[in-house]
Amino acid sequence: MHDLSPLARFGGLVATDLRDVTSDPSALDSSGFWAVSADFEGRLVCARFGRVRPEPVPTPAPGAWRGPAAGDWTSSLDRAAYTDGVRVVRDRIAAGDVYQANLCRVLSAPVAEGADVDALTALLARGNPAPYAGTVRLPGHGVEIATASPELFLRRAGDVIESGPIKGTGRTEADLLEKDYAENVMIVDLVRNDLGRVCGTGTVTVPDLCVVEKHPGLVHLVSTVRGELRPDAGWPELLAATFPPGSVTGAPKSSALRVIDALETAPRGPYCGGIGWVDADRRTGELAVGIRTFWIDRGEGVLRFGTGAGITWGSDPEGEWRETELKAERLLKVASGTFAPSEGSPS
Repeated sequence: MHDLSPLARFGGLVATDLRDVTSDPSALDSSGFWAVSADFEGRLVCARFGRVRPEPVPTPAPGAWRGPAAGDWTSSLDRAAYTDGVRVVRDRIAAGDVYQANLCRVLSAPVAEGADVDALTALLARGNPAPYAGTVRLPGHGVEIATASPELFLRRAGDVIESGPIKGTGRTEADLLEKDYAENVMIVDLVRNDLGRVCGTGTVTVPDLCVVEKHPGLVHLVSTVRGELRPDAGWPELLAATFPPGSVTGAPKSSALRVIDALETAPRGPYCGGIGWVDADRRTGELAVGIRTFWIDRGEGVLRFGTGAGITWGSDPEGEWRETELKAERLLKVASGTFAPSEGSPS
């Protein structure tokens, strides 16, 4: 049986010695090192740890992770339901209700009782390295997450706030379409607006627009939005202004959330939420968008994983289904133990 004691792992640091758990975001402006998990639906878990030390992600131990078989996964939306959903979103765009909406599905498979998400993180670090990879393991609070997220939701350094929305995905740069660039710009405008609610007038800028980033097995278009937090704003105000992340909702955000609620049949949970850490003493923090993320649902005895795509008027239903498959393909192989390094080294 693996040790499933509370733990958080991010960016070469591991945090142990759990001291406090709260759902109050103002705790992130108090003191100490916090691991943060915010479900897409709004549930917030902030866990303060007493001990933080440098530690590289361990080498995967043989047999430490026993994942589901490749054929065990089921999807909350099958191919027909998903492509029908894309058509509905396009109808809503044609009617002027929304410009863009993210349509997602949640995959589930049975998981062993003693499964440890940190052992899965170790496998992901080898098979699908990612800039915002990490573990949040709080079994007593219903949070067991292994993430290989490539996307920055919020980075804080004192009063400087950055977000790095991803929109546009292909196997190679040549696969990126005009639709991908247009979608990215739409979401950048949304993120600028969100940050503008809590940042000083005139401080919100876009240092990078539609930069092509290479990740294992695919490429993304990534932009950077930056602003300076107002003196009267802290983590509660920042999260209230920006959550859920714009890149995984749509534009306008309120309309996109109504479309999502009508079409998706399973809660997203940590998927498309926010996952990361906050050092309240140093007024720093880094929250990723919870994509490329696995989580264990002990009540159901399953491992879950979400995948989705941004839908615009230019979307092809079958093409969007293929994008959800592309985003999931490599990660599911890693989790099921069928990924072979010969399938492509990380870019």
